[in-house]
Amino acid sequence: MADTQTRPEELAGKHMHASAHSHGHDEHDGAAHGSMREYVIGFLLSVVLTAVPFWLVMSGAIADKQATALVIMAFAIVQIVVHMIYFLHMNTKSEGGWTMMALIFTVIIVVIALSGSLWVMYHLNYNMMPSMSEMGQLP
Repeated sequence: MADTQTRPEELAGKHMHASAHSHGHDEHDGAAHGSMREYVIGFLLSVVLTAVPFWLVMSGAIADKQATALVIMAFAIVQIVVHMIYFLHMNTKSEGGWTMMALIFTVIIVVIALSGSLWVMYHLNYNMMPSMSEMGQLP
């Protein structure tokens, strides 16, 4: 029976040997690493989501510049989501959901900063620019 038991020193040596070659790829905490197929899909989607807005601007396919800008922003948002899913591997399962919490927090902060900046700039323009009647009274 003594022949079939493994000594703690041997287990430690085996464990250290296994961990020396694993490079930390054995434990993922539920995070998914992408396969080559997923990376190719993400790359192709990124190329399409970049080429279509480029074509829209260069060809003038949409006459209204505001509509073109809105379409490009929509493509940009979709491309951000594609990058987060296919390249950053962000989902609700990875790292116990903390990556999704960090994303939600970041989105909230960005929305507050952007909307606050736009609000301030609009009101500065409205309150600081002279009206047309005041422009006529300038020397």
